[in-house]
Amino acid sequence: MIEVQNLHKTFGKVQAVAGVSFTAPDGQITGLLGPNGAGKTTTLRMLYTLMSPETGTIRIDGIDARNQTLDARRHLGVLPDARGLYKRLTARENIAYFARLHGLGGKTLGVQVDAIINLLAMQDIADRRTEGFSQGQRVKVALARALVHQPHNLILDEPGNGLDVMATRALREFLRQQRAEGRCVLFSSHIMQEVTALCDRIVVMAKGRVAAEGTAEELRARTGAANLEDAFVSLIGTSEGLAA
Repeated sequence: MIEVQNLHKTFGKVQAVAGVSFTAPDGQITGLLGPNGAGKTTTLRMLYTLMSPETGTIRIDGIDARNQTLDARRHLGVLPDARGLYKRLTARENIAYFARLHGLGGKTLGVQVDAIINLLAMQDIADRRTEGFSQGQRVKVALARALVHQPHNLILDEPGNGLDVMATRALREFLRQQRAEGRCVLFSSHIMQEVTALCDRIVVMAKGRVAAEGTAEELRARTGAANLEDAFVSLIGTSEGLAA
């Protein structure tokens, strides 16, 4: 479970995140929605400890991520907005490198790397250098790195960005599998169809704040909209009007 309370983050005079609070429960997929500049990526970076909030608390499975950073990281699998593959390494070598960073070694390392390659059906690319990989292949490797240490919580920033239809279908099925195994999945997306198809709960951000949260049906009912996209536009418009 990921619990966020009253996060604030500024960059110079810009208030990127202004009092964000929400919970992403176990066994559910929580979507983080918002227009560009809403503070989604900054919020996620604070959750996976790349940035420190100025105020507020972050708990990962009850662990204080601000004061017990290394312990919290062991409970997280992260797909960041920048995939950052090492192009001269093979997919397998990229995954193994990150496995070692998480403390895996010896026979366990090889077993876990093989297991995640099989899980994501990466056998055909596992021993190829990642330079020249397609976007879908790059996302697979980045996901494998995030999952190789079997974390309980997944944080994914725009996981479907640039994927083709088949890769998108595979990603959705994979995330549903993680939910069925009781994991906490938190991801940001601009793709309304993806959010509607996957998310148990949705957190809508605008102007660095949480504008609304609930199921897709609850958000539609709240705004009187026929679909999630219309509800989203209504919610961020209301939030921006109040902020002004």
